[in-house]
Amino acid sequence: MKRPYVQLDVFAGRPGDGNPLAVVLDAHGLGDDDMQAIARWTRLPETTFVFPPSSDAASYGLRIFSPRREVPFAGHPSVGTAHAVLEAGLARPRDGLLVQEGIAGLLPLRVVGEGATRTIAVRTPPARVMAVAAADDPKLQAVLHGLPLGRLPPALMDGGRRWWLVEIADERALRAATPDWDAVSALAHATDSMGLCVFARSDDPVYYLAVRAWVGAPAHFEDAASGAANATLAAWLASRDALPGDTGFYRVSQGREVGHDAIIELLVDREGEVWSGGRACTVVRGEIDWP
Repeated sequence: MKRPYVQLDVFAGRPGDGNPLAVVLDAHGLGDDDMQAIARWTRLPETTFVFPPSSDAASYGLRIFSPRREVPFAGHPSVGTAHAVLEAGLARPRDGLLVQEGIAGLLPLRVVGEGATRTIAVRTPPARVMAVAAADDPKLQAVLHGLPLGRLPPALMDGGRRWWLVEIADERALRAATPDWDAVSALAHATDSMGLCVFARSDDPVYYLAVRAWVGAPAHFEDAASGAANATLAAWLASRDALPGDTGFYRVSQGREVGHDAIIELLVDREGEVWSGGRACTVVRGEIDWP
């Protein structure tokens, strides 16, 4: 059966800068094993599957799979799928909002603009502080060795996925850092987390923070652009009254160290909700013929 299929670059205005995503725009009839097999075949960070919504409040239904497992929520798949759904004419915003129905519940996505300059931001699930640690915490000594730390203490945050968040003293040190993958993996497994998300403040006129996300489990890799990790970071900064700027809105640069150049937009609104988003572009349009 042939189904509409697209591949996107998310958090980018041009191909190659952001985080790739595959979207199957008509997943009706596909079972869990089918979707996992397709996600394993695409070999992209995530593949999403679009279904008719079961709730009148939703614009569409969504399931997200990595090559290894189903994912309850992730930022770049949510933003990218919304972009694909709009391009395909499968849904239209109501009062500037789409509503995504998935494992994480009904999540609104704010749509601003049209075409190549359109931005989409998803309101992310609430994140909570699991632990605040000292720099010399035994769990962190190996993974932080040689990194010049900033003023905020390391923290373990849970926003659907758990991340250790660590501020680095300056952007140059952040970009020059080489992760100790054995230490990142050990930390991830010991604390049931994704790994380490390190960030530094920047004087760049486009973005306020530079971010790197080192995944230690289930595989070892640096994420090119993570909307969920950055949303978790925004919640941590808001909890410490340490957001950059004074409006709750800021931009993040991520991915340069792995050959990308993504820009992610974050907003902590007056109610304390975190919105994570940016631009997306379609790179491949076609069909997937999967039995």
